[in-house]
Amino acid sequence: MLNIENLNLSFGDHKVLDDISLEVKKGEVITFIGPSGTGKTSLLRCINLLEKPESGRITLGGDTYDFSSITKKETLALRRKTAMVFQQYNLFKNKTVLENVMDAQIVVQKKPKQAAHDKSMEELTRVGLEGKADAYPHQLSGGQQQRVSIARALAVEPEVILFDEPTSALDPELVGEVLKAIGEVADSGMTIILVTHEMSFAKDISDRVIFMDQGRVAEEGPPEQIFSHSENARTQQFLRKFYTTTH
Repeated sequence: MLNIENLNLSFGDHKVLDDISLEVKKGEVITFIGPSGTGKTSLLRCINLLEKPESGRITLGGDTYDFSSITKKETLALRRKTAMVFQQYNLFKNKTVLENVMDAQIVVQKKPKQAAHDKSMEELTRVGLEGKADAYPHQLSGGQQQRVSIARALAVEPEVILFDEPTSALDPELVGEVLKAIGEVADSGMTIILVTHEMSFAKDISDRVIFMDQGRVAEEGPPEQIFSHSENARTQQFLRKFYTTTH
């Protein structure tokens, strides 16, 4: 469903992504783990072209895009097939919860207002926030704001949702409600690419876990293999620090 070939990204002399290739099946949940600064977020941002790689190709939904020659029209087409949930919610502070979820449907997808309203209410109900439709972001907890972000992503009916450390900005007691919402999205069959430091969650939710180090895929496999039987010394070192201390 999603195929990434030979993706390269540099910031000046610093190689951020080094020849990344990846295949994702429809309905699969892929989780990237690894130290900060190893290219995980940059990879997500390349998939929806918030960052433009200098080379590589991506195939999504049957269409192939070559990053070395991608046009503005192709960039918009690729972005319409993806939705991203950021660390910091990125909600419009001057719009209600409902307006935040409706916005992209009306502006980007040119959906009629009533249809956007109905779809938005459906997704707010899915994340347990139908009662907050008329509230403004400042009236919500961080966990509620992030669930609004998830509803907004679902409402545009993307082919893949990208989650960039969706719980990292939350107080610990609010993390659970967001992880529960993501789990329900995964259970619905949505294709998900997730970057997270929540190791237990990664183990539970993922079909495949990918450990990144210095801009490369160092190891990948089913969660059980990565977390319990890793053969990569760098992966083992990382997991000793971030996983076994709480297990």
